[in-house]
Amino acid sequence: MALPAAPSPAGGPPGQPHRIARPTLLRLTLVELRKLADTRAGFWLLVTIGLVAAAIVAVLLLTAPEPEQRFENFFALAQFPVGILLPILGILLVTSEFSQRTVLTTFALVPRRQRVVGAKVGAGVIAALLSVAATLATAALGTVLAGLAGDGGSWSTGVPAFVGAAVFQIGNVLLGIAFGLLFQSTPLAIVLSLVLPIAWSILGGMVERLHRAAEWLDTSLTMAPLIEPPNPGDLDGGQWARLAVSAAVWVLLPLLGGLLRTVRREVS
Repeated sequence: MALPAAPSPAGGPPGQPHRIARPTLLRLTLVELRKLADTRAGFWLLVTIGLVAAAIVAVLLLTAPEPEQRFENFFALAQFPVGILLPILGILLVTSEFSQRTVLTTFALVPRRQRVVGAKVGAGVIAALLSVAATLATAALGTVLAGLAGDGGSWSTGVPAFVGAAVFQIGNVLLGIAFGLLFQSTPLAIVLSLVLPIAWSILGGMVERLHRAAEWLDTSLTMAPLIEPPNPGDLDGGQWARLAVSAAVWVLLPLLGGLLRTVRREVS
């Protein structure tokens, strides 16, 4: 006597296997953001970014002449230290998976590793935009306090300043993610992400034959117009071209190499 087929767990036709829908890229991105905040290192780095932005504004309020205590200066100067910390945040977003061995679970739940990398990139971009929002809030608070305390408090700025800050911080966090994927070791990735750009910047400034190349490959030069007064973010065609070339060398190439290594690496 034949037994009746078992009903489908999803309420479908009897005997039909239940297919579990894979998580969307948005959901994976939100998971990566939660991972970033859940780890002790990631959490305190996020707190440090906020505190550093506030400290820069506080120092300007205490030391800068009143005419220079304006929103444009508060906002621009707060980007520099945040831009130094964001690559480390991007590195931790990637390498913590390998150091804590959670990558075994991650790749088991999401076998297509390209989707995991895409979610990490999305989480890094969101973190960079949140850092811009944090510096904007602290700069606005500093401008209000400067207006209450004296002759400062000017709000004159333009949309390119906000666009430039967003591009600047997104580029920084993507550089960290790229180095993290390429080297997959927290200490090595952090050291090389700091040392290599600085070493190239020094060589480009000291060796005359490298001056021309440095104009296109030194990120400290190509990214500076994004946030430096008096016209932050207002780049001409040549400046955008140099920025694109330096980003391709320092971000895109390591990112592609890291993606290839991550996809092919045997996780054990």
